[in-house]
Amino acid sequence: MKIARLILEDGSQFVGWSFGYDTNTVGEVVFNTAMTGYPESLTDPSYAGQILVTTYPLIGNYGVPDTGLGENGLPLFMESEKIHAKALVVADYSETYSHWNARESLASWLKREKIPAITGIDTRRLTKVLRESGVMMGKIEISEELRVKSEEFATAFPESEKDYGSVNWVEKVSCKEVITYRPDMKAAANSSLFTLHSSLPRVVLVDCGVKANIIRCLIKRGIEVVRVPWDYDFNQLEFDGLFLANGPGDPEQCSKTVANIQTFLNNEKVRPCMGICLGNQLLAKAAGAKTYKLKYGHRSHNQPVQKVGTTQCFITSQNHGYAVDDSTLPSNWEPLFVNMNDGSNEGIRHKTNPWMSAQFHPEACSGPVDTEFLFDEFVKMLG
Repeated sequence: MKIARLILEDGSQFVGWSFGYDTNTVGEVVFNTAMTGYPESLTDPSYAGQILVTTYPLIGNYGVPDTGLGENGLPLFMESEKIHAKALVVADYSETYSHWNARESLASWLKREKIPAITGIDTRRLTKVLRESGVMMGKIEISEELRVKSEEFATAFPESEKDYGSVNWVEKVSCKEVITYRPDMKAAANSSLFTLHSSLPRVVLVDCGVKANIIRCLIKRGIEVVRVPWDYDFNQLEFDGLFLANGPGDPEQCSKTVANIQTFLNNEKVRPCMGICLGNQLLAKAAGAKTYKLKYGHRSHNQPVQKVGTTQCFITSQNHGYAVDDSTLPSNWEPLFVNMNDGSNEGIRHKTNPWMSAQFHPEACSGPVDTEFLFDEFVKMLG
């Protein structure tokens, strides 16, 4: 195994061993506290441009499932067709794995997709640095020697990626053409999730980096999903509802998407709308609110979220670095959920029209499924 080192923007250095693809890379260093779900996290487009640090120490012990495609051209088990994270950093990589669904080792998959990875570092110390100083850019170097030159850090980054927020990561991960997914009506009719409609509801899904399980959750409820690129003018289409997907990066980079959402909101024909994660931020911006960057974001399976105005609290899966400033919401909008840890916004809704969003992931793959009922609420709004 070759020597690998992670150098942070503040000069902090962590030295371990390479167990992925032997190549250097740069990215925003973030941490996730989930105990499971590394295949889903690595293929989540929301991690595009980021170096993922897992705080749970043992990674790789259950291998990697089939990475191929299944029904409707969706991945069988992953959240997209490839790994989007720039790199993976763990404390202890398990070279042997055991799981009934495993097809290969994590190292084999990473090497095949040309993604670098480091094991053998103190991820607890690294996470403390990120919690105290905030997420920051980092560089991974793979070499044969231990010599570390921190003074080279300033010239280690391409100009285009020195600031994570300055890159339009949504444009990089969004689909390039319109894709339609039709449900298997026979299978859907036998599901307890199926909702009977006089005609097949048609939902436009704006792909800002959508996770595959969001699409699965819609089509298994008997919804026809029309997936469009992030900057596509969907208002020219005929549809029954709008779905704003998750995605990576700063919502400020998605002005074209926000403009299209504003046109939808101002249309005389009121149709339901639901947003998830980045979709929550884009809906808020279209309504006139502001967003801001969190110090180190929410990336875990255990974020407690309360429904505003009730005593209901849910355990949620989350992956985002930006949040809505709900104090800037217009008078006809209101917060729907709030984070019980830091008080940040976790969702919004319009006071009279059928428009709502969640900052967390109701489809939760991987993670708790406590809030999947929000998809049912959206389907009910479709009529």
